[in-house]
Amino acid sequence: MRASRPTIRFTADRGDARLRLDQVLVRRVTGITRMSRTRAQQWIETGAVQVNGIPAGRASTRVSEGALVEVAPPESAVAKQRPAAEEGALDILYEDDHLIALNKPAGIVVHPSYKHPRNTLLNAVLWHLRDAAAGTPAIVTRLDKDTSGVLLVARSAAVQAALQRAMDAGELRKFYLALVLGRPQPAAGTIALPLARDPTDRRRVVVDTAGRESITRYRTLRSNAASLLECELITGRTHQIRVHLAARGWPIAGDRVYGLSPSAAEIGRQALHAWRLLLTHPMTGAHLEIVAPPPSFLAP
Repeated sequence: MRASRPTIRFTADRGDARLRLDQVLVRRVTGITRMSRTRAQQWIETGAVQVNGIPAGRASTRVSEGALVEVAPPESAVAKQRPAAEEGALDILYEDDHLIALNKPAGIVVHPSYKHPRNTLLNAVLWHLRDAAAGTPAIVTRLDKDTSGVLLVARSAAVQAALQRAMDAGELRKFYLALVLGRPQPAAGTIALPLARDPTDRRRVVVDTAGRESITRYRTLRSNAASLLECELITGRTHQIRVHLAARGWPIAGDRVYGLSPSAAEIGRQALHAWRLLLTHPMTGAHLEIVAPPPSFLAP
């Protein structure tokens, strides 16, 4: 649909303040209209973006936390359409009127995208809730296509906001199982390496001293030619566990991007599984521990 779009307004948060303005737009506007970094730069250069009421003339502008960002999309902007409800299988681990926890299989895309507009997990969630009362579901914890495990869905905007606050405060704990090549030394520890998008390939993430703070705790559960690790995300950056472990010399088996591709042929996927979520229910206050049974090759 091509039409004049209303102005998009948002207040910059802590995550925005670590990024260039063009990166902020990709982070915050993509959900409303298709947005690439090149398009963001074009909008900034043509005066379509203001920060605190002042036109931002440069894509490299940094915003401060709390700054008001206003974006006036041109008439040529293509509004994103709401994903369609499509019948699909869901492995439900937990469900109530506020939350759904799913066990996502490897090989399934979570959100519709330009390359995967249909047959995603969100399409199946919308089908599952097609007769439910008002409320737009949102996937709160995201997983890569080839990662399996616990995925949390908020059934309303209020629940989504509460869960996001819990994640920002470190109150929603996420544990993964990873089969890595090599024997980690030390056997347990913390990896703190800042991460950023690879400037030569936006699909990849790299260790970068100018990147965002990223922290992963790990401990070895068993170790032979390959080692099984439990990893806890302290921060939740894109590809964080995959990049952190590879940077230490322990790439995840089957990871074609950051690991060694021959292992992918043996197991058919990357050996990473979102195992457990610990959280306080945002509406009832109950303590929840949600566990997704791992595939046999990742069993502790």
